[in-house]
Amino acid sequence: MEFYRELGFEYLPVKREAIAGSLPEAVHCAENMSAGPNDPAKKVAVATEQNREDPLGRLREEIGDCRRCGLSEGRKNIVFGEGPANAALMFIGEGPGREEDIQARPFVGDAGQLLTNLIVKLGLKRQDVYIGNIVKCRPPNNRNPQPDEIAACRPFIEKQIEIIGPKAIVCLGRVSANALLAVDTPITRLRGVLARYQDIPVMPTFHPAYLLRNPKDKWLTWDDMQKVMELLK
Repeated sequence: MEFYRELGFEYLPVKREAIAGSLPEAVHCAENMSAGPNDPAKKVAVATEQNREDPLGRLREEIGDCRRCGLSEGRKNIVFGEGPANAALMFIGEGPGREEDIQARPFVGDAGQLLTNLIVKLGLKRQDVYIGNIVKCRPPNNRNPQPDEIAACRPFIEKQIEIIGPKAIVCLGRVSANALLAVDTPITRLRGVLARYQDIPVMPTFHPAYLLRNPKDKWLTWDDMQKVMELLK
């Protein structure tokens, strides 16, 4: 758990029985001295106290076991997003893939490794930035999210942006850029040109999955990211 906290996790779904015996003794003692560890009132009180200072945690709680669109029928996990609540830079993709669905984390497959490498080459760490998606459940066979699915999930990415208040947003791919900017434009025309979401600069660029298939275009994304880094300075 300390490892995940250092990576920037603020929320981690863990069953109590899965970590029995690994919690610090003081935690067990505190539970035994008051209500039992499974006391519902105690759980509610603890969750309420934690979420009072954790708006992203409150948002994740609001999403719950989401059934707002058909994507919920085939998913294994909701992929909420990860990173610090005060991140200056936010990356937004289109939706989880197979590995993301399994691990409940954004960008952890091959495309995620490419994104992580890009972040490191920019002189940052993955835990310095916030990474999310337009939709939080995996579309079947990694197809593009449908308009109704995007509409059902859009309020949550908008709320994440509001909470985090990044200095810049990078939209990874056409679906992400079109959804956030409310346009219908090919990514080849959008990329490299700064846009705005409310008062926040937005840089549309290629999705890492595209760059895996077209490595010759990596320099274009690198050029896009240099503009973003200038903004952050």
